[in-house]
Amino acid sequence: MKPSEVLKQMAELREQVKNQAFKFTKEQKAEYDRLLGLRRERVKFFYKEGRVSKGGATIKKTTENTK
Repeated sequence: MKPSEVLKQMAELREQVKNQAFKFTKEQKAEYDRLLGLRRERVKFFYKEGRVSKGGATIKKTTENTK
């Protein structure tokens, strides 16, 4: 299953649950847990491969003051 499909299906399930007074049925909970597991595997893969943005990381430049 493509990562984009996982996110779309998770969003659809959340919308359904929202319309059901925020109560999962057993089938919905099982499906959501399966999709959540797939998503977590994907995120772990990105961390393992170093593909996660470090946000705000800057390269420090050293300068010499010459007089």
